[in-house]
Amino acid sequence: MSHITVDDLADAALLYCEKPEWQDVTPVPQYDGILFNLSVDVLIVVLADKDATDYFRAVVKSDEISERVLQLTEDIIRLNPAHYSAWQFRYRTLIALKSNLDAELALMDVLAIQFLKTYQVWHHRRLILTALHGASPSESLDAAAKELHFITRALDTDTKNYHTWSYRQWLLAFFDDEALWEGELPYVEKLLDVDVRNNSAWHHRYYVVWGRVRANGEVDQEEVLKGEIAYTKDQIAGAPNNPSAWNYLRGVLEHTKQPFSSVQTFVELYAAPARKTAEDVVVDLDNPGPGPDAHLPCVAALEFLADIYEAAGGEQKKAVEIWKSLANEHDNMRKKFWEFRIKDAST
Repeated sequence: MSHITVDDLADAALLYCEKPEWQDVTPVPQYDGILFNLSVDVLIVVLADKDATDYFRAVVKSDEISERVLQLTEDIIRLNPAHYSAWQFRYRTLIALKSNLDAELALMDVLAIQFLKTYQVWHHRRLILTALHGASPSESLDAAAKELHFITRALDTDTKNYHTWSYRQWLLAFFDDEALWEGELPYVEKLLDVDVRNNSAWHHRYYVVWGRVRANGEVDQEEVLKGEIAYTKDQIAGAPNNPSAWNYLRGVLEHTKQPFSSVQTFVELYAAPARKTAEDVVVDLDNPGPGPDAHLPCVAALEFLADIYEAAGGEQKKAVEIWKSLANEHDNMRKKFWEFRIKDAST
């Protein structure tokens, strides 16, 4: 469906079929059937899109490379930002004309915010940055730094947009410059301070901590592991039923090949029923417990504890009992899954 409304077209230029400078082009129409049962507003938008794409097919057929093709593709993209062929032909035209790619990025700043969830706009930015890097590697780093600032602005609009996060990670990996990487962990922690359930931020934290920055061997892996476990425990203590933090804890242990049982003492605090009195609370700085208002037992902790028992050998019955409690009481939504786990354990 078009992202443009009749109000957007009210002051627009003529249709391409009415423009004198396009009279030398014979449009190539596509049969779309009979347009019926459409409101006037929708019909105007549809006709504008049809007019532009008829001329687009014509320039593709003739393989025209010109400034007016850039205007045509921009108009089509504004009408339909998911039009992949228009994006591809636009990029090809930009490169062939040796156009100002910085100016193209400035235009993409507008379109990326307007069409934030459209994959094509982010892919186009990636192509432009790659082309800039090929032309001038040193100057492209400045462009990459500016791009990080723009991505941050885009994430302020939608902190969990998959395309934006994927593009940010590509940018970091492609340029792989220390100056670009150094602000990533503080940025992620800022996002998690605002919303500890931001799964995208947790995913990016894993990418930053266990990706390029920690892979060069210059950092003590043991200290990094201790720090990440301590940080994650603190976040779980503040929001015990946050699956993102529990999944991060699992990921950290799996990545470093540490057994889940290494955090069993901590997990048990959240797998137990809520404590009744202050006397039940034992302060352990290495294993911060849940607050007095925490909803316990925590489903993620129960699952974690069952996995610990299953891996231990000889503790299978304890794991099955936990799965039964999840199926019948604590996590009915996934009842079939827990029943599968129980059945699988008995075979």
